[in-house]
Amino acid sequence: MSQAGETAGAVGVDVGATLAKIALRTPERGVEFRLEPAGALEAVAELVDAARPRRVGITGGGASELARRVAAESIAVNEFAAWGAGAKALLEAAGGVPAERFLLVSVGTGTSVMLADGMAVQRIGGTALGGGTLIGLGALLLGTRRFGELVELAEKGDRRRVDLLVSDIYRPGEIALAGDLTAANFGKAGGGSVPEPARADVAHALMGLVAENVALICAGLGAALQVRTVVFGGSTLRENRPLVEILGQITGFTGTHPTFLHEGEFAGALGALLLAES
Repeated sequence: MSQAGETAGAVGVDVGATLAKIALRTPERGVEFRLEPAGALEAVAELVDAARPRRVGITGGGASELARRVAAESIAVNEFAAWGAGAKALLEAAGGVPAERFLLVSVGTGTSVMLADGMAVQRIGGTALGGGTLIGLGALLLGTRRFGELVELAEKGDRRRVDLLVSDIYRPGEIALAGDLTAANFGKAGGGSVPEPARADVAHALMGLVAENVALICAGLGAALQVRTVVFGGSTLRENRPLVEILGQITGFTGTHPTFLHEGEFAGALGALLLAES
């Protein structure tokens, strides 16, 4: 955060169900990002106030509660407007917006799907599947609530030992579907002839459950709106190679082009900062 004597032009905070994402601009170092637990709003307020911002843009479900705690002037920013502004800034920094109209997908505790059309952004759908699903099922099935441990396990696993595949049901040429597509998530786990799956394989199957369904929902919404580009961000994708790989693979299978935002978990916070400055 800022050193003593520095003043931030603005700070943006996106308070989600699990994490508070912070974007801070200083004259000396540009925009910096921080992650803090959403349940530690007092600590988040202290971090914001220590930066001595002229203005704070706040968005997300915990915005009103954080606004009561910060000393600086705060502005409530619409969550979808914040995501649109932040995502476009991140895309431009990486080389440009991929299309005039695209789906913008926030994979957080749950998943929201937005349509970005020029300067307009609106939520068009979503699913309750997301990082909260991974942590909840990870606790029930694998005995861990640590997100990093789930990712580490999934990187070592193979969900094909847990999921029932098209090739497990049909012989080659019997159906016009790729054999490695999933016919039923966790479909092999209930079969008596299948050995007890390894924890790593279960973790990888959890990633597949979330990623496949998010990708298919996006493909359906995109087809209805004639949009073939999907931009993904959100904290559940952070340092989560297994989820990103499956999400990209299934999105590609549907004929839709996937793009993954660098620092995409901070899109809402960055957008809140930018809109607070405007």
